Amino acid sequence: MRQYVVDAFTNKVFGGNPAAVCVMDKWIDDETMLNIAMENNLSETAFVVQEGENYKLRWFTPGGEVDLCGHATLATAYIITTFVEPSLKEVRFKTLSGILTVNKNGEFLEMDFPKYDLEKVEVTDAMVEAIGVRPIEAWIARDLLCILEDEEDVRSMNPVMEKVKKLDGLLLQVTAKGKNFDCVSRSFAPKLNVPEDPVCGSGHCHIVPFWANKIGKNDIIAYQASRRGGTLYCKVEGNRIKMSGKAALYSIADINF
Repeated sequence: MRQYVVDAFTNKVFGGNPAAVCVMDKWIDDETMLNIAMENNLSETAFVVQEGENYKLRWFTPGGEVDLCGHATLATAYIITTFVEPSLKEVRFKTLSGILTVNKNGEFLEMDFPKYDLEKVEVTDAMVEAIGVRPIEAWIARDLLCILEDEEDVRSMNPVMEKVKKLDGLLLQVTAKGKNFDCVSRSFAPKLNVPEDPVCGSGHCHIVPFWANKIGKNDIIAYQASRRGGTLYCKVEGNRIKMSGKAALYSIADINF
């Protein structure tokens, strides 16, 4: 099986968020896919099989399958339009989150993702103990979204992962208004055996709708302030989010099992 590793939401290797992409002729069993994801030990490993004119795409973390992943989708689209079908300008993926479309526009890949509907929740002492600072607001959808007062609090925080695991939501998204970007954020997924996700596309399906509503504009430039860092160019369109970024190829390998 051919496997690629791609750094997503960056134009150079060692930046953005790395994802493994396994291009297959047919599906293998779920246990083997999970074992491959655990062996890779990246935040996501994508498995893709062409089905007619579309591709079926599944995402696995070392802790199991997830229903939506942005950076691994971008990475998979990059591989398909670079190596599998270089003439293709639009890739349609059948996923657990429905049909996801990725359009190639020069060096950029633009994803069409669903927007999460956020529900405001009470800020709790458990949140403060987990992240080390009191959020000014908290919201929930698939993930818990905590809004902080200052960008530096986002950049410098060192959450207690065992306490993060006890919070509601699949992932923890933490964000604040940015100085050089519309917003900055970080993403933590210890429930999926991923302490920090370097650049989380699905997380921005929570983060971007919040800031679009808060600052009153639909075009949002977001920066994920992890050690690797990554920039996402986003636009809210109704109940969808257009999310663009670049990608860089790190490696190509063959898996033997």
